[in-house]
Amino acid sequence: MTKIIGVTGGIGSGKTTVINYIQSKGYAVYVADDAGREVMKKPEIIEKVQQLFNNDVLQNDGFLDRSKIAKLVFNDAQLLKQLNQIVHPAVKIDFKNFLERNQHQPFVFKETAVLFESGAYKECSATILITAPLEIRMQRVMKRDQVTKQEVLNRVKNQLPDEEKSLLATFVVENIDLNETFKSVDDVLEKIKTI
Repeated sequence: MTKIIGVTGGIGSGKTTVINYIQSKGYAVYVADDAGREVMKKPEIIEKVQQLFNNDVLQNDGFLDRSKIAKLVFNDAQLLKQLNQIVHPAVKIDFKNFLERNQHQPFVFKETAVLFESGAYKECSATILITAPLEIRMQRVMKRDQVTKQEVLNRVKNQLPDEEKSLLATFVVENIDLNETFKSVDDVLEKIKTI
């Protein structure tokens, strides 16, 4: 049976960099955020999300305006929870299909920002937590998303602190220096083969 390896980390930790590296090694990788984007293009999901927000969250092309939605939910934990109740079940079905397509693989890697928060880590054979000091993470996100420090902090407070996540994680990879990060990931990939 294919084993699921969960990969997560707080905003700006470098999950995408690590997951791209793992994928470059030939492993099957599922990125929940990308899947969520695709799921949010489905007409039935668009309809449910519009009903939830009770206002116009559509772009001119008829698809959902994700940046508008992000601004609304990151200041409202209840609204975020309701949005997740619409999107997460659809992503779960999508991941199940991904698993079926990759059933010949010994491992698949599932990258998701809310691996521990959602309880999805319980379905994994092992988990990898990507960390970096908060100041570095904030600088990365401010540069990447052209947002203020406060906007980054608003997003951070919706995620479990790394200290809590590290207690649940099988492996922790600190991502400050890229060469060191890739060496750590290589070590983890070797250890995963013995699971």
